[in-house]
Amino acid sequence: MAVEVASAVVEAVIAHAREAAPVECCGLLFGNDQTITSHQPTVNVHPAPQSRFEIDPQVLIDAHRAMRSGGPRLVGYYHSHPGGWPVPSATDRGMAAADDMIWAIVTADELRLWRAGPDGFSPLSYVAV
Repeated sequence: MAVEVASAVVEAVIAHAREAAPVECCGLLFGNDQTITSHQPTVNVHPAPQSRFEIDPQVLIDAHRAMRSGGPRLVGYYHSHPGGWPVPSATDRGMAAADDMIWAIVTADELRLWRAGPDGFSPLSYVAV
């Protein structure tokens, strides 16, 4: 079954990737297991943002606190591969926890979804709604 992603999220995340280039952009995804309804752009705090990303840890803590207080459910993350392909890199595979979170990897014109599971990344199909 395809994940439903709000078309405004797809458009905004791709725009974020274009605007951030040549550095990697990153952010959070909210919704439920089968739907992504919103996103939150974040600052890439990695010291080498041209080839790596790191979501500000305080932003992640705040998202988890908000979720526990009835706020939007964090279901995943996104980041860009400027000049690359929207597939998990060796670095992505090394960073990912086997927590079933959704990873959106985006270029200047394409977004692909992946699920980080115990066997690595699995591709997810999606439909923009």
